[in-house]
Amino acid sequence: MKNILFAVFLLCGFNGFTQKLLNPVIKNYGGIYNVEKATVKADPEEEYKIVVDVVTGAEDAYDVAWGLTNVARMINLHAVSGADMDRMHVVLAIHGSAAYTVMSNKAFRERFDTDNPNIELMRALKSAGVKLTVCGQSLLGREIDVKTVLPEVEIATSMLTTVTTYQLKGYAMLKF
Repeated sequence: MKNILFAVFLLCGFNGFTQKLLNPVIKNYGGIYNVEKATVKADPEEEYKIVVDVVTGAEDAYDVAWGLTNVARMINLHAVSGADMDRMHVVLAIHGSAAYTVMSNKAFRERFDTDNPNIELMRALKSAGVKLTVCGQSLLGREIDVKTVLPEVEIATSMLTTVTTYQLKGYAMLKF
């Protein structure tokens, strides 16, 4: 009887803490919680300029890359926190194991025997105004044909030149 009462108490107690994940900008990806009691929030008057070093791919070819999912979370968090999305400028410098995410579905399928699970997220990021770039050095080093890069993605000389160029333009750098 004690165990049953304890289980009911736990279920009732946790029920008050459950919240629904929100995806205000990047739908279907990067779900976040609204923290109503937060006092440190994004500034709606601020011009957010962020360059993201996206290096983390997925452990399994069937999964969406963690680095890209975290970019979606970052954008959704800024939106929920009060940032003006028209004043949010995000550039991705994709490289390392994340370079595989930029491959066309056909090329990805030929290499990994599955569809590219990152394409929908890439398109959602692009639609939200994110500039997508991939490191040309990573493409060549991983033998990814530049002709197979998704049309939403620009080819950069390197991640290093992309990050330093945007940092010199006043962009804050994050690494996912």
